Amino acid sequence: MSRTTGASRAEPLRRPPRLAPGARVAVVAPSGPVPEERLQAGLDVLRGWDLDPVAAPHVLDRHDEFGYLAGGDADRAADLQAAWCDPAVDAVICARGGYGAQRMADLLDWPAMRAAGPKVFVGFSDITALHEAFAARLGLVTLHGPMAAGVDFLKNARAQEHLKATLFTPESVRTLVSDGTALVPGRARGVTLGGCLALLAAGLGTPHTRISAHGGLVCLEDVGEEPYRLDRYLTQLSRAGWFDGVSGLLLGSWTQCGPYEKVRALLTDRLGGLGVPVAEQFGFGHCDGALTVPFGVTAELDAGAGTLTLDEPALS
Repeated sequence: MSRTTGASRAEPLRRPPRLAPGARVAVVAPSGPVPEERLQAGLDVLRGWDLDPVAAPHVLDRHDEFGYLAGGDADRAADLQAAWCDPAVDAVICARGGYGAQRMADLLDWPAMRAAGPKVFVGFSDITALHEAFAARLGLVTLHGPMAAGVDFLKNARAQEHLKATLFTPESVRTLVSDGTALVPGRARGVTLGGCLALLAAGLGTPHTRISAHGGLVCLEDVGEEPYRLDRYLTQLSRAGWFDGVSGLLLGSWTQCGPYEKVRALLTDRLGGLGVPVAEQFGFGHCDGALTVPFGVTAELDAGAGTLTLDEPALS
């Protein structure tokens, strides 16, 4: 197994082309099993955007022994690779998260996917493992955003509209605004990266991941983790030096992670000493109306004002 890892500093990545009406979008399931009714509803939403969505062959599979997986590792990897390498496909959107992306990441033919050229990739939660891999191995901007069979995507207009704008008119959503205040005020510039905290911690020392967030504006969120677990993940990343040299931090949702005042105190304790701006409640992750955040673009964080402003649109 290759132990290839990414650079030790976050650098701007190549932006894929934006979507146009009629673009073909492949929906894949790299992680957990997908309810058919939710998949069909998600495909209908995408058709309503004048896109041409196609479901990957194994998107509705369920592993024979491990029911938390959407089919076998090889099949999930084959679906993602085939979609990515198909010249007729303009974007790949994950159906849902759960667990399983790490299990299939090493089965992908990364040189072949790199040769296929840039296209849009969307997902969050367990898909954090693939955001890291796409950055390290393909050098591409990816979108941390709602997934095609996700409840929030299906039922929340804000989540739908922000993703749609990012895909079709990304210049219209170059500034994201927080609903909270600054844990640590200040301004910072850097390259966006991050995702689900538990997955970032789990990725330390594994193939296809960056060894450091140096120079990055790190976006963090999680779901269903008690404060002591969040403490453990943050402490692990800190002890590994992953936070060394970060420019700033943006905090998203912490749904079902305990009373927010306790989570907030923990985040302040673990991150406040880094000496960089930290802004909270940026509305991405496992929350109602989740915003789409591009990873791999240079941006400016104003923690006091609660804004993240991209230097250029997420997609070209």
